[in-house]
Parts: sequence; C-alpha cells; structure tokens
Amino acid sequence: MKKLPKLLFATFACVVAYAQNPITADSPYKVTYASNLTIGDSVINITNTGASGAGLGSGTTASVTGSICANVYVYSPDEEVVSCCSCPVTPNGLVSLSAKTDLISNPLTRGTPTSIVIKLVATVPVGGSCNNSALLAGTPVLATGLVAWGTKLHANTAAAAGTYSVTETEFTPATLSAGEQARLAYGCGVVANVGSGFGVCASCRLGGLGSVKQ
Repeated sequence: MKKLPKLLFATFACVVAYAQNPITADSPYKVTYASNLTIGDSVINITNTGASGAGLGSGTTASVTGSICANVYVYSPDEEVVSCCSCPVTPNGLVSLSAKTDLISNPLTRGTPTSIVIKLVATVPVGGSCNNSALLAGTPVLATGLVAWGTKLHANTAAAAGTYSVTETEFTPATLSAGEQARLAYGCGVVANVGSGFGVCASCRLGGLGSVKQ
C-alpha cells in the first residue's frame, strides 16, 4: 500500500484537534452525584480560579472583580427537579453546601431523595448580583473559573458490611448543550413560579466542609 505523505497526516491531525471541543477543568458546566444520603451527608466545596478576572480588592459579594455566580441544580434519580439556588464565588474564595442540610431539605415535590444528581453552571453576575441567576433568564453569560469537589458515601465490601467509606472527587466538566441549558432554566423557573417557596436550596456558606467515615 502506498504510504501517505507525512504532511498529509499532520494535516489530518490538525483538523481533528481543531474540531474537538476542549473542556477545561474550570469550564462553566459541571456534574456530580451524591448517594446513600440516609446513611450520612455529602458536601460540596466550590472555589473560583480567577479565570474570569481578579482585582486587588477582596470581599465576599458578587460585586468583587472576577466573581462568578455558582448556579446549583439538584435532580432526583428519575430526573425530577429537587431544588435550585445560586451563590457568588469570588476569586480565591471558598464556599460550601451540604447535600442534606442545603440541597434536599426543602424539595420541590413530596419525598426526600436518598441520592441526587448535582449540576453547577457558572455565569457572570448581573449588576454585581447573583440574585435569581439560577433562572438563566435572558441571555446569561457563562463564566470560566468554577471548580468544585464533592464527597460521596460508598458501602464497604462484605468483609466490612454495614460500614461506609467517604471519597472526595472533583466535579466532572461537561458540555452544556442548548437543550440542557433550557431544561435547567425551565426546572428552576417552575421552582420560582409555582413552588411556593419549596425547591429553593440554601445559599452557600463561607468556608469548606468535610465529611467523616460512617
């Protein structure tokens, strides 16, 4: 078989590389899960790498230069909306959420899920505020700089039956399709418009949270 010129292979490689959609660690959209919530809590820790900018000033509000809005969306395993909320995350700041205390304590529908899917979308604050930013109304501007970690409870093997271990992993960066963005906005809109206060998760607290072996 006749070999293709090396230049042609190089061209193919460039085309493939260009066609890929690179997802960086601090991209705007991230996903994880929490399980075994009847056994113990899972926690989320979020910070801001400063990829969207940073200034010499500091603070804790969305008006700080380079701040992003961490918009949180929580779903049960059958895709029902559980809750949504948002909070500002400043460059170099650290905020956290508890799955049991903050995410599933005020569910939109009856029943408290024992496992959940958690999605984060980072957007640029509007007018120095993250109020209602989880609604993704209008044309939200996605922001880079979001990084997050979550703990999980896993049942141990038969040799240690009845016990659980804790792991902490980084949220998985993903591609936010137009359809998924619309669905997130719609679900959070239901919370805001007909939830009568239910389905609004608590805003982030300053500082990190840890979890212990169960």
